[in-house]
Amino acid sequence: MSDKKIGIKEDGTPYRILIVDDSPMIHKMIQKTVEPMGFTIVGNAKNGKEGVELYDKLKPDLVTMDITMPIMDGVDASENIIKNDPMAVILMLSAMGDDDIKEQAKSKGIRHFITKPFQPAEFIKSIVYTLKIKI
Repeated sequence: MSDKKIGIKEDGTPYRILIVDDSPMIHKMIQKTVEPMGFTIVGNAKNGKEGVELYDKLKPDLVTMDITMPIMDGVDASENIIKNDPMAVILMLSAMGDDDIKEQAKSKGIRHFITKPFQPAEFIKSIVYTLKIKI
């Protein structure tokens, strides 16, 4: 096994992540978890509307998207992102594992979920799976 960081693509550039969550604690936790693995945080949004705007501007490889946020929730924000970029990769963060919201999100094209709170190793596994990183 190589000592290559999993957050670095084959071409040597880092996977770029946009965090969309209204909790500063979650922003910090995600950053502390992914940066040592080689991933780069390219933006932080506090609500879904900001997340859609930053996605359009930054075109990240992955969006981590909270479900429950002010102004625009994560399901609506994800739907907007996917409408503009069907190849967008979104990892939905759910605080309660709410099956109804997950079903609604799936109907809008969101395929990847992780329930908060989560362990750092579990979060990295979800990113690897979501981005289809070969390790």
